[in-house]
Amino acid sequence: MATFLYRLGRRAFRRRGLVALLWVALLVGAGVASSAAPAPPEDSFSMPGTESQKAFDLLDEQFPAASAEGATARVVIRAPEGAKISDGAGKDRVQDLVADLKAGPQVASVDDPFKANAVSEDGTTAYASVTYKVNAMELTDEARDSLTAATDTAREGGYTVETGGDAVVAEQEMGGTAELIGIGVAAIVLLLTFGSLVAAGMPLLSAIIGVGIGISAIGALGSTLELSATTSTLAMMIGLAVAIDYALFIVSRYRAEIAEGRAPEEAAGRAVGTAGSAVVFAGLTVVVALAGLAIVNIPILTKMGLAAAGTVGIAVLIALTLTPALLGFAGKKALSRKDRKAPAGARAASGKPKLGTRWARFVQRRPVTVLLTAVLGLGVIAVPAAGMELGLPDEGSSAPDTTQRKAYDMLSESFGAGFNGPFLIAVDARDADDPKAAADTVSEKITGLGKAAAVTPARFNEKGDTAVLTVVPKTGPSDAATESLVHDIRSLSGDIEADTGATMLVTGATAMTIDFSQTLDDALIPYLALVVGLAFLLLMLVFRSVLVPLKAALGFLLSVAAALGAVVAVFQWGWLADVFGVDQPGPIMSMMPIFMIGVVFGLAMDYEVFLVTRMREAYVHGQSAAESVTTGFTHGGRVVAAAAIIMISVFSGFILENDAMIKMMGFGLAIAVLFDAFVVRMAIVPAVLALLGTKAWWLPKWLDRVLPNVDVEGEKLHRELGDTATPPEPAREPETAGV
Repeated sequence: MATFLYRLGRRAFRRRGLVALLWVALLVGAGVASSAAPAPPEDSFSMPGTESQKAFDLLDEQFPAASAEGATARVVIRAPEGAKISDGAGKDRVQDLVADLKAGPQVASVDDPFKANAVSEDGTTAYASVTYKVNAMELTDEARDSLTAATDTAREGGYTVETGGDAVVAEQEMGGTAELIGIGVAAIVLLLTFGSLVAAGMPLLSAIIGVGIGISAIGALGSTLELSATTSTLAMMIGLAVAIDYALFIVSRYRAEIAEGRAPEEAAGRAVGTAGSAVVFAGLTVVVALAGLAIVNIPILTKMGLAAAGTVGIAVLIALTLTPALLGFAGKKALSRKDRKAPAGARAASGKPKLGTRWARFVQRRPVTVLLTAVLGLGVIAVPAAGMELGLPDEGSSAPDTTQRKAYDMLSESFGAGFNGPFLIAVDARDADDPKAAADTVSEKITGLGKAAAVTPARFNEKGDTAVLTVVPKTGPSDAATESLVHDIRSLSGDIEADTGATMLVTGATAMTIDFSQTLDDALIPYLALVVGLAFLLLMLVFRSVLVPLKAALGFLLSVAAALGAVVAVFQWGWLADVFGVDQPGPIMSMMPIFMIGVVFGLAMDYEVFLVTRMREAYVHGQSAAESVTTGFTHGGRVVAAAAIIMISVFSGFILENDAMIKMMGFGLAIAVLFDAFVVRMAIVPAVLALLGTKAWWLPKWLDRVLPNVDVEGEKLHRELGDTATPPEPAREPETAGV
């Protein structure tokens, strides 16, 4: 592989104009296609095979006039202090509000609070449910403006009116701020690392073009493949971070080759042949981890993973082709002025040890102390993860000053905590002798549990063979007692079918959350087995070792556990909530752990591959195990640290977004990279390698014969170029663990 990439790098360097033109043409083409494509759809939490999804599909089929896919709004109105909605003036105000709501464009129906029993017991609060003919993405500005105008009018005279539902536009601040912050910090780090504006600009330019193509492609295919705006945001978050890192490693290796006296074209070829090999396998681990999310069988998670994986794939191709092409334009200007003036090889011969060299030697002198300190520290941070509570975001987790949150709180105060998390009971009585009796039986059995605040009368479809009931629990949506009630109701389905011949299914937002969490729990072990197993094989190919991939996997588990502990402490417990802009601490989003595991595993393997590949390269080319660790840090430590800081800054920028999912993902990924890069890879890795010595590179002879030699460290390339040393026999090497 190294030889092929060496030739690819030289070819891209020579034909830099053509290569750059092709990538710019792809960017323009993707941008034009994206601008002409319809708007992407909203997020959908469909879960094929679950009971809540089956119930939703049944209701959608049997109640087509109910506009199951239509947008909804719940307008809550409260009378001034001392007055009641049920009084004459209050009743007139509610009737006027209902009339104004019905007059709005695209409105399918509006429930009158007095006819729908939607007035609180104390008579102070009522709500009107509005259903639209189209989904939230298809609502026109006129429809939204009409809703706002109706509520503004109703507020006159001291009435409090707030609105919830997906028809209400969420207050977002998505406008490129996060990306600009990440790129700005990356530019500063690159400039400090390279000391050259030209060298700093190349990774940024490569990343912008690569991510631009990826995001534009997602936008162009959004409506066709149902890729939501959140999907593109997460793809941008991950793609931008890895694209900068991949280009950074190739540019850094190019500068090292130039400093050793090689011509620019030769340096570019060697940089792509060596560092590029690491980029390929690092990218493969990220792609495997992200694409593996498809086994969870939750469409939104699959789409997020595949979209991000596609963007990472483009980042790899950009790094291998466009980056050497840009190096062709830059030549020796990629070096700092000081290095350009220095004689060839002078920089490499500098007598003062680098910080990475000094750190590697320190760790090798005290491997046990460093290892225990790092493991215990991450273990303590991981403790909160044991108390993690999972859920899906609802309006109760919105910022306190939003109308959605105010409407949520008003409903809870006036109608009970469970009113914001009702269940829908679908009764399929097509095979029952008496559908009405079957629905009555369902109502009686649920009421008999004694855990529901209310069970509404059954409402039948036009054929009279399918009914829907609404169950209001006594407790809130995220309460454990509410989840228990869902399980209790579902446990009645066997007896109901035996007694009446009807099938009962439970759905609704709370039931969907429960099924979502259960689906993710069931998929976690198979997902980990697939991702870790495939990545383990890839790393064995890269390092020709059993223990190094094992160490990499265990280090990842430690860093992701610590990252999840930090997420729980901030977003669930509320520690430092003000610092990170967490308006309302609450349950961790159900998809967060498994998505974070996938992304962090891929990113963790990035640093493992980049850092340890340089160690493996030094070992194969004749250095001892201890010397190879020092060499790896000498040449790669500073660059890996810079890459980690860039990635952390990119992810941290997304903490400023108002979208709860993006904010949590940004924080989780940033803290995970911090732990993995600076604790696991910079401390645990050299400590473990110091303790293992030559055993770190042990591979059974039978396995060595079976595994193909992909030559990531460039041994064949160096041999072909005539500048390699004969590697030592590991068994003859006098190595003492911990030295």
